[in-house]
Amino acid sequence: MNDEHFIAPVRRWVEELVIGLNLCPFAKRELVKQRVRFALSPATTEAALLDDLAHEIERLDATPAIETTLLIHPGVLTDFFEYTQFLQRADRLLGQLKRRGVYQIASFHPDYEFADAGADDVGNYTNRSPYPLLHLLREESLERAIDNHPDTDLIPARNIALLEAFGVAHMRALLRACFAARTD
Repeated sequence: MNDEHFIAPVRRWVEELVIGLNLCPFAKRELVKQRVRFALSPATTEAALLDDLAHEIERLDATPAIETTLLIHPGVLTDFFEYTQFLQRADRLLGQLKRRGVYQIASFHPDYEFADAGADDVGNYTNRSPYPLLHLLREESLERAIDNHPDTDLIPARNIALLEAFGVAHMRALLRACFAARTD
């Protein structure tokens, strides 16, 4: 498995959608400082993915220079319903490792669908990524970023309004473009 084949589209997604559209106002600083780890899991089973997730948690514990990890897992949990069920297991793992409250897991998936939205709702694109991934965040850093941001409560509504202005076809094209090879 060529890691860069999977990591490059996710990196472009972070750069061009997450940061470029300012969907997460906290992401740019960490990417610029090279404190975002893009990790590829070769897992093909949920058990193997849990092992990889545990290793990434251990890596974060041991490496304070890494602020956040995007654990990309293209070989498992490609079905969104199965992915959502797995998130409970991932959260239990945080508890078993006594890391709940230290880290949290944010969820991103190519077929992400909010519970109160239809499959074609443009708002789903706030959490749609090129591949299924688990985003490990340091809670202390996240709380500090939220405390220092003037309007975190307005971020979701702003993101939805922005995506609605773009429309589903445009957002789908932006996500697809993450797979295009760079020419620069």
